[in-house]
Amino acid sequence: MAAATAITKLGRALQQRRTFINARVKWVGDPYLDEAVQREKNLKQLLSLKDRIVSSPSKSLPLSSLSLLKPLFNLHVTAAAFLEKYTSVFATFQPSRSLPLHVRLTPQALDLHKEEEETIHLSPPHRNAAVQRLAKLLMLAGAGSLPLYIVDRFGFDLGLPHDYVTSLICDYPDYFEVTEVNDRLNGGKTLALSLTSPRKSLAVSEMERREASVNGSRVQKGLRIRYSMNFPKGYELEKRVKNWVDQWQDLPYISPYENAFHLGSHSDQAEKWAVAVLHELLYLLVSKKTETENVLCLGEYLGFGTRFKKALVHHPGIFYMSHKIRTQTVVLREGYHKAFLIEKHPLMGMRHRYLYLMSRSGRAMKRDYVPRVKRSNQSFAAASVE
Repeated sequence: MAAATAITKLGRALQQRRTFINARVKWVGDPYLDEAVQREKNLKQLLSLKDRIVSSPSKSLPLSSLSLLKPLFNLHVTAAAFLEKYTSVFATFQPSRSLPLHVRLTPQALDLHKEEEETIHLSPPHRNAAVQRLAKLLMLAGAGSLPLYIVDRFGFDLGLPHDYVTSLICDYPDYFEVTEVNDRLNGGKTLALSLTSPRKSLAVSEMERREASVNGSRVQKGLRIRYSMNFPKGYELEKRVKNWVDQWQDLPYISPYENAFHLGSHSDQAEKWAVAVLHELLYLLVSKKTETENVLCLGEYLGFGTRFKKALVHHPGIFYMSHKIRTQTVVLREGYHKAFLIEKHPLMGMRHRYLYLMSRSGRAMKRDYVPRVKRSNQSFAAASVE
């Protein structure tokens, strides 16, 4: 009995232990992952605008309404200038002499949208997979529920349809319900997406699945699972940081679907659990990346405080933070080989086709260029009221 008590006390002491040395973990740019982020410049904004246009009954929008969309879609230029930049995707027309100019999708963009809807968002296998990814997001850290404004932050990267509340979760009442909850961040009331019941079959992380697959066994708790680490060419950790990481890797792995907030918040074990949550979160995303602000907002709501930020800084071999395209993006390193996704979700293949269509706009503009004559589109310019 005395020996068992001593072992229990030792285990608790180790759970509170912090050994991370006071050393600066340097950030070094990764040109390949920066390229992966840079490649998708303006893609999210373009697809958001595309979805807004096709959601209207006429599949078009008045140009005069575009100025209202700039803050909504986080555009860095006027909406009219943005549309003019991508003439292979957007086109202007006048429905009748009595009506103002409207914008709609080009035939190529509309065909691509229809293919995306039919093969991805209306496909039962893809819908079921999206529902499972969404359910697993809600289950992280044992939460089971998240405010809709936080889920919205991850909708694009999770591969959800833009109108997922009405087009997806309403068809899965056995999975989800929308409830009113107290917002932990501001204290007010807010709408939240919750699981109707626990989904224990989904509470297996990618790291646990791999370990079980390699060992040919069932998923076991408390194993010393080590993370894959990759660094840019020429990058080396300080020796004392490397020694700490090696010891940290040998700590028991705690599932990201467990609630482990009983651990000392500054302990090494708590940091390994925080990394487990971050790793699983990024693995759930079809792009294996998202804006850092999304991650920090989720961590703040769940109760991690600054621990997510510290974990991202302490483990550059697992996570990479890119500063491209006017924001900061956190990338799961193991999801990429150089600048390309290792496991490409069909939706990512579709998005790359949109990128190709966007690039054709640039080539067309170059062909139309006349020296010393300012190229303009009077239709778009007239619509800019900003």
